[in-house]
Amino acid sequence: MIQQLRKPPRRTGLAAAVTFGAWCVSGALGGPLAAQNREHQQMAAELRMLQEQQQQLALTLAQVIEALKIIPTRIEDASAAMRKGFADQELKVGALGGDVGLIRERTQDSDTRLRSLRDEVDALRATLTALQNQIAQLVQAPAPSLDPVDLSSTPAAPAPSTPTAPPVSTTGLSPSRMLDSAKSDYFASQFTLALSGFEAILRTFPRTESASEAQFYIGETYSSQQRWMDAIAAYTLVVQNYPGSSNVPEAYYKRGRAYENLGQSDAARTSWELVIKTSPDSTAATLAKQGLDRLSRKAAP
Repeated sequence: MIQQLRKPPRRTGLAAAVTFGAWCVSGALGGPLAAQNREHQQMAAELRMLQEQQQQLALTLAQVIEALKIIPTRIEDASAAMRKGFADQELKVGALGGDVGLIRERTQDSDTRLRSLRDEVDALRATLTALQNQIAQLVQAPAPSLDPVDLSSTPAAPAPSTPTAPPVSTTGLSPSRMLDSAKSDYFASQFTLALSGFEAILRTFPRTESASEAQFYIGETYSSQQRWMDAIAAYTLVVQNYPGSSNVPEAYYKRGRAYENLGQSDAARTSWELVIKTSPDSTAATLAKQGLDRLSRKAAP
């Protein structure tokens, strides 16, 4: 530029003068205008960069908004999957509980059958022992006398006596068969025969499960006859003599009913509270709760 100022273009005449003047003015103003032009260009470039960044931010924001719109759906899908998983687990747990209950029932049934077989074996053993004793007595019995009989000294025949019924023999019978027979008499309201059968089980097989049930049905027989005190004593023997028996909860409840029929509410309440405490999940406990509610209503003013 300095060289241009030092070396102006060569013109002649008026044109040369005008050209020289314009050249001088542009040379004087050219520096600030060029600087301003460069500054405007830089500002325009920065503005374009800001606009591009704004567009990028707007695009990113739109993508974020779309992603946020999807999140609730995904959360709902995940919640539904979790609910379905919990429901499936609950079904599996329920199925396992049913299987466990079935296994428990089968185990109890197997235990019952084993006890019945053991009772049968005990009955056969008792039968063999009785037969051996009878054979031994026959072998040891003295031979009958073969002396001639003196007809002249034959004593007069004794007067006939009143015949008595022989005791019922339990030889060869298992406790389960004896129990079934006695229960048949009970359900047929043959209470005297039923009591004899139940008591025979207690005498012959006192430590079996059948004996526990026989003792319970003695109480049932007395209850059917409204012999409440005898029934209470029989139910109490179930609790005392067979504490691990399955008949104990119902014996507690039935004893409470007998006390209630006698008007002894406190004793009935005590018996029912025992069955609720010792066997809370049993049917007898449910009935005992109903009995307690009944006593409460009666006691209410």
